[in-house]
Amino acid sequence: MASDPQRGQRGQRGTNGSSGSGASDQTGPEDRKPQSDEAHSAFTPPLGVPYPPLPEDEHPTSEFALPAGLRPETPTEQEGSAFSQPSSTTGQTPLPAPVGATAMSAFTPPHGIPAVSLTKEAPWQDRMRTMLRMPVHERPVPERLERGDEDTGPAVPRVLDLTLRIGEILLAGGEGAEDVEAAMFGVGHAYGLERVEPTVTFTLLSISYQPSLVHDPVTASRTVRRRGVDYTRLSAVFRLVDDITSEGITLEEAYRGLAEIRRNRHPYPSWALTVASGLLSGAASMLVGGELLVFLAAALGSMLGDRLAWLASGRGLPEFYQFVVAAMPPAAVGVAFGLAHLNVQASAVITGGLFALIPGRALVAGVHDGLTGYYITAAARLLEVGYLIVGIVVGVLSVLYIGLQLNPGLRRLSPEQALGAYNEPLVQITASMLLALAFCVLLQQERHTVAFATLNGGVAWVVYGALHYVAEMNPVPATAIAAGLVGLFGQLLSRYRYASALPYVTAAIGPLLPGSATYFGLLNFAQGHLPQGLTSLVQAVSLALAIAVGVNLGAEVARLFLRAPGVEEAGIGRRAAKRTRGF
Repeated sequence: MASDPQRGQRGQRGTNGSSGSGASDQTGPEDRKPQSDEAHSAFTPPLGVPYPPLPEDEHPTSEFALPAGLRPETPTEQEGSAFSQPSSTTGQTPLPAPVGATAMSAFTPPHGIPAVSLTKEAPWQDRMRTMLRMPVHERPVPERLERGDEDTGPAVPRVLDLTLRIGEILLAGGEGAEDVEAAMFGVGHAYGLERVEPTVTFTLLSISYQPSLVHDPVTASRTVRRRGVDYTRLSAVFRLVDDITSEGITLEEAYRGLAEIRRNRHPYPSWALTVASGLLSGAASMLVGGELLVFLAAALGSMLGDRLAWLASGRGLPEFYQFVVAAMPPAAVGVAFGLAHLNVQASAVITGGLFALIPGRALVAGVHDGLTGYYITAAARLLEVGYLIVGIVVGVLSVLYIGLQLNPGLRRLSPEQALGAYNEPLVQITASMLLALAFCVLLQQERHTVAFATLNGGVAWVVYGALHYVAEMNPVPATAIAAGLVGLFGQLLSRYRYASALPYVTAAIGPLLPGSATYFGLLNFAQGHLPQGLTSLVQAVSLALAIAVGVNLGAEVARLFLRAPGVEEAGIGRRAAKRTRGF
């Protein structure tokens, strides 16, 4: 008996889908009953519906996978500082980061913390300034300990004593407070003192070292009672600090080097200093129009004043009275020429004597300390400059007053002679270089620095003369520009030789000192012309400040364009020396 194929296929499906039914599909239509729902599997598709595609075993899905169409939850924001910038997930626009600032995070950033590169090919002043301007927790750990002290650590009292002795020589020699502090920090850091903090004021040096946060700090201090000018000793100390911070000499070797520096005598004897003082005054008189007789008279008066100042110093008189005594002989020689009615420019004689007495070195150091943020030291230095200038005023005014009382009609001392109108380029350039050379001897400079400082002084006068006499620029900005070039060249030379910039700068600013303006102010005071006298003195002060600011600006320009060690990350500059921002 033939069977219906469609009916047989349906019967086979029903048999496969039944739950244990043994009924045959060979029954007729009258014997068939409707099957229950239990006869079909729950996962079997109904008739007419195709089977779904089999799942791909190559790409299994996790039971934790996010279904399509749903957005992931926003992760909870890490709790941070109240002063941190809002993130973009909060719906707020993030504030722009300041230039040169790095993002602060509670964890190490993916790219790592920027490394500090303090390469020993850079001058130690730059390396130590970089570390001083860094927060304490960001300063790199000292690279080594003292040889032989790996177990016990560095000899802290001896390191602090050596540091203070080096700082004392630098501060007494006229070095700026910033460089003194950098040298002290460099010495302490080189011998393994990580948490060391030096402090420099005008006459007091102190240094504090704390081994850890749980140890008591060790503090030592030293008072600078005597200050003397010896740039040879200053350069030797700079080389010693460079050896300590770069070459890694031992503590005993550093002590021996410092003792040798102290034992060395000054390179020039006292009689050479006296001759240099006379040469300086004679050259300064030539700058304002003096002839050979004026040169000799100014040199004679300055040498007499220098010897009297040495005598007063040997008797223990303060520096104020030494300046009073030193200012009187040049003024007396000028008044004597005026009373004798000789055909000699007596005003040039007195002006030349003032050039040798104006404390340009202390003025530049005081303004430099103020511009770099050491206001206490700057105020003390400028106060010292004020006292010394008052001493010069007292000495010169006393002699001028006596001369005017003897002869009220002294025409040779009259300000109408207009010393500033003198313009002889060749004579003035020669005089300026001779003046710078004499200053080098007075400052006890090393012989190999004398030629550079002398040429720098000639360049300073050439720039000033071109701006003032040729371009007819006001003398104050002309002086500032010339002093800026002096500071720039001095800083470049000091970096080339890894030495202090003072030997290349201090002597070179000698031709720019306001000798004639100071003299005119004092003479007007002696004659009773107070308004004119105040005007001349204000001009003298303006010129002096222009010299100091120009020298500092030139040095900062050199540091700005030369590579300084710091953080190895693009767009990050060196930290400023200023400690506060005015609020």
